Amino acid sequence: MAETLNSLQDLKGASAVGGETAAPVRVQKLDKHGRAYATGKRKDAVARVWIKRGGGKIVVNGRELAVYFARPVLRMILSQPLVVAARADQYDVMVTVSGGGLSGQAGAVRHGIAKALTHYEPDLRPVLKKEGFLTRDSRVVERKKYGRRKARRSFQFSKR
Repeated sequence: MAETLNSLQDLKGASAVGGETAAPVRVQKLDKHGRAYATGKRKDAVARVWIKRGGGKIVVNGRELAVYFARPVLRMILSQPLVVAARADQYDVMVTVSGGGLSGQAGAVRHGIAKALTHYEPDLRPVLKKEGFLTRDSRVVERKKYGRRKARRSFQFSKR
C-alpha cells in the first residue's frame, strides 16, 4: 500500500510482485462422530442434514426415503447432488426436515445434502456449485396485499 499506482502497467506489475491471491483453502468439517452437518432451506422448509460414510441409506424424519417422499420426482430431486458427485451409494444421510410442503422440503434436503457433501469432501465444491446445488433458492410466496383477493388478484369487478 506504500507505493502509488499511476497506470494499468503499474497495476499489472504490482499484482505479480505482491503475490498471487489464491482461492481459499477448504478444509473438512466433521463432528466428533465423523459426520458432516449442514442446513438446507427452500421456501418455508428447513432441513438439518448429517452425512457419514455408509451404504447409501437415506432416513428422513425417522422414516425411509421412499416412505416419506412417496413421489418419484421428489426422490429424484433429493438424490441429485449425490448422483452428480458420483457418491450415490457411499454415504448414509440422516435428515430432520420441518416446515413447508413436500416440494419445499425436498428442495431443502437437496440444498442441505449438497452443503454437507462440501463439508465432508471440499473437492466436490466446484462440481456441485456448477450444477447450482449450493445456491439457496430464495423464491418465497408473495404476501397478500390489502384491497386485493390474493397477492395480485383483484376482487371481481361488478358495474352494478
